[in-house]
Amino acid sequence: MAQEAGTEALARLAEERVDHRFKGLPPDAVGLTVAELATQRRNLFTDGFTTPVLALSAERLEHNLRLMETYAARHGLAFAPHGKTSMAPQLFRRQIEHGAWGITLAVPHQVWVARAFGIERIFLANELVDPAALRRIAADLAADPDFRFVCYVDSVRGVELMDAALRGAARPVDVVVELGAGEGARTGVRTEADARAVADAVAGVETLRLVGVAGYEAQVPGAAPEPVRAWLGRMVALAAEFDKAGRFAGAEEIVVSAGGSEWFDAVADVFAAIPELSLPVLKLLRSGAYVSHDDVHYSRLTPFNRVPEEGALEPAFRLWAQVVSRPSPEQAFVNAGKRDAAYDLDHPVAHVVRRDGTEHPATGIEVTALSDQHLWLGTGAEADVEVGDWIGFGLSHPCTSFDKWQLIPVAEADGTVVDFIRTFF
Repeated sequence: MAQEAGTEALARLAEERVDHRFKGLPPDAVGLTVAELATQRRNLFTDGFTTPVLALSAERLEHNLRLMETYAARHGLAFAPHGKTSMAPQLFRRQIEHGAWGITLAVPHQVWVARAFGIERIFLANELVDPAALRRIAADLAADPDFRFVCYVDSVRGVELMDAALRGAARPVDVVVELGAGEGARTGVRTEADARAVADAVAGVETLRLVGVAGYEAQVPGAAPEPVRAWLGRMVALAAEFDKAGRFAGAEEIVVSAGGSEWFDAVADVFAAIPELSLPVLKLLRSGAYVSHDDVHYSRLTPFNRVPEEGALEPAFRLWAQVVSRPSPEQAFVNAGKRDAAYDLDHPVAHVVRRDGTEHPATGIEVTALSDQHLWLGTGAEADVEVGDWIGFGLSHPCTSFDKWQLIPVAEADGTVVDFIRTFF
């Protein structure tokens, strides 16, 4: 039932009218539905799109989806990619179609978005103690027997707050104890003794059901292969200890979950050695940035750099902006800035200059600063750039690239726009 409603909701996205909400689209497309505009197969460069405009590569997007599907299957991992990266239900659906178990999310609003578009399995990689949100979760669980929801717990106080909000619920909420990555890291219990205390608290209430352990390995202080694997080993050992002690009584499977976008090779190796437990083990990987990948941060840190024989992700984003000022031989400015490009980790990277239908490498062009609506470019003696040129930039950090755009064209290699991705942040 929820999947059918989700399919209908996705179809309605195509019926949305193009208007002032959506940046970069052709002015003469206003009033068309998104489906009508997509059917026209306009060219990104010659058919009225305006700068700045962010585009996704159709070919690279599909490549990345297939690669992680293959990787997870090869290593016996279930996959719940983190949806907060894109908050794009169309991509959620494609991820599910490419073998994902479900979708990981971080906050209640994101859960409501996923549910509105028919996602049946949600892993909330966060503590949830808001009573209104918990009551909404309980209502969804009661109304939909196919809905599977799992979230973190990391404190006795949190368990008490959850129990108070959920009393009288028709189904218990499944929880996993979050093991923190160490002192000074983010959320999660700091010691195994703390984990046992939280598990005891869960066992003492009827509104929650303990189904596993989880955490986020990228928060390990001084993250490197050895300490990350050691922390993952602690998490696996904790799951085995809890199972031996009968703490997963009533569960249908034991969830062991980790895996951002920087260390999923370590997760795959350590999870491959999980011993046989009393119940089937759901080895749940949660990497999310892979769907678009990027040109700097994850390009540098992706595990595929360590295991190149497994393949390589491809950066799928390109931000196109136009040179609007060339005040000196050493400077140029384009009409995109902080409102359009991720800048929290790294500056955008100039890749290509487009002029009169031809492209050449953006040699000697470097982003030196960002204003709200301008990228500051340093231009060396070899830079061939003029006012009016379009420059294509690679971006760093997908999570803060998607959130600046409500409707993103998906373009083939020749610039033909074949689809549009709607985001909900």
